[in-house]
Amino acid sequence: MKNILIFFLIVMSVQRVSAQEIAVREWQQRAFDFNNRGDHHNAVIVLQQGLKQYPASLPLEKDLVTSLLLKRDFAAAREIALPLVERPTADEACFQLAGNVLKALEEVKECEKLYTKGLKKFPSSGPLYSELGELLWSTKDKRAITYWEAGIRTDPNYAGNYYNAALYYSKEEQRWRTLLYGEIYINMESKSERALTIKRLLWETYRQMATQSAALASSQTLTPFEKAVTTTFDKASPVLIQGLTTETLTMARTRFILEWFKNYGDRYPFRLFDHHQQLLKAGLFEAYDQWLFGEIENKALYEQWKTEKVESFFKMESFLFNRVFKMNRYPYLF
Repeated sequence: MKNILIFFLIVMSVQRVSAQEIAVREWQQRAFDFNNRGDHHNAVIVLQQGLKQYPASLPLEKDLVTSLLLKRDFAAAREIALPLVERPTADEACFQLAGNVLKALEEVKECEKLYTKGLKKFPSSGPLYSELGELLWSTKDKRAITYWEAGIRTDPNYAGNYYNAALYYSKEEQRWRTLLYGEIYINMESKSERALTIKRLLWETYRQMATQSAALASSQTLTPFEKAVTTTFDKASPVLIQGLTTETLTMARTRFILEWFKNYGDRYPFRLFDHHQQLLKAGLFEAYDQWLFGEIENKALYEQWKTEKVESFFKMESFLFNRVFKMNRYPYLF
């Protein structure tokens, strides 16, 4: 009888939790609908009413902070967001929201402390590394790159750190890191607006590489992996003497991959190069490079190419967009 009673109490408890979760989601949906219409004032009211029924509901409080941010009531958002991160149940999103509030209030030092605290609790959080780096870079603090690199090491499938690192290294003229991180980002976030920005960056970086002096390349401090990449591309790049076009770049990149797997593939396994090899074996690498560079080089010619190569382009898009591009950890890159 005692066991039956315990089982009954457990079942009732689960049912109450489930009913509360459903009710909380309903409050969230109402607020979302108001926010979606730009009516942030009523979204705030809805969430405040929901919290009267379900005090200390973490989902409702997080949504309330978000709505207050959208309403630009940063002072009120601060009053809710900072206590949230002190709760034992605080997740990464709590620290991100609180960080957004402090950034909006331009409390840079407090925001840095908050992100640092968040990373102690979530040491493998790609988003927190990314946002701390962005905060530091907003004041031109070069420590930013150490956090983006740490984010790439600990959370290699969070795209934001690759994006930030690619932009940073483009300013520092570290071109292989710009190219590798940039192309990884594009494959992770292929449909984002920022992907087009990085495509332009890749094209410009290849253009710079095609014209840079050997002295500049040799003066840079490279890891053994980067030296192997540089050596291999140097062997593949004479074709660029014809000029930099999508076609000549594809020829150079194709030769690079063939040479890489002949000499370095086993020593330095690298997901992006595996991806290139898969595309080559499938006969889709030309279409992939057109997708990467064609529109940037010449939009009219790119559209013409797509019209003429409809089947290849469709197969390439299916190959790219019907799978999730994932990276592994590669300590030798850093």
